[in-house]
Amino acid sequence: MVNQANSGNERVDLAYRRKKNAEDMKHQVISFVLMILFTLIAFAAVGYDKFSPWFSVPFILLLAVVQVLFQLYYFMHMSHKGHEMPALFMYGGILVAFVTIWAFATIIWW
Repeated sequence: MVNQANSGNERVDLAYRRKKNAEDMKHQVISFVLMILFTLIAFAAVGYDKFSPWFSVPFILLLAVVQVLFQLYYFMHMSHKGHEMPALFMYGGILVAFVTIWAFATIIWW
């Protein structure tokens, strides 16, 4: 497999890094704008009196999960190569926490 980031030619390497950095910055700006938009939508959902709490709470939690994913993948660079093992442990921890909370919630409620 050819690693384009280290071709031996400094001009090619610099051009590749600039292109890659520009792509990463574009993704970060887009995700930042989307997170601000999601925050404004969440505030609007809370402030709008016609929405019931049965709609507002799950909707806001969904927006929060999407924002966490944006944070992980674009600002903490989890989408880059070499982050597979930390991602595996993090998602494993999230799964264990979710199952634990779900188990305790069902034990208490039923």
